[in-house]
Amino acid sequence: MTRRRELVRRILGGRSDAGIRFDDLRSLLRSLGFAERIRGSHHIFRKDGVAERINLQREGAHAKPYQVRQVRQTMLKHELGEEE
Repeated sequence: MTRRRELVRRILGGRSDAGIRFDDLRSLLRSLGFAERIRGSHHIFRKDGVAERINLQREGAHAKPYQVRQVRQTMLKHELGEEE
């Protein structure tokens, strides 16, 4: 299983929100077609056709759990990452 596919599975599974690495989540969002803008410690992701903006911040080496949940909700709503 590829690293990206494993990450998508972990996010959509929802059992390890606190264990998702920040850099892995950023990389996944960029590979899904999101454009990234950085303002201070905030990494803001937007994509055409997706109304929600995703705002990520580091918590050490990991993404904040509530932000991982927001990414999961957006992925499910717009059927992103499920093509694998």
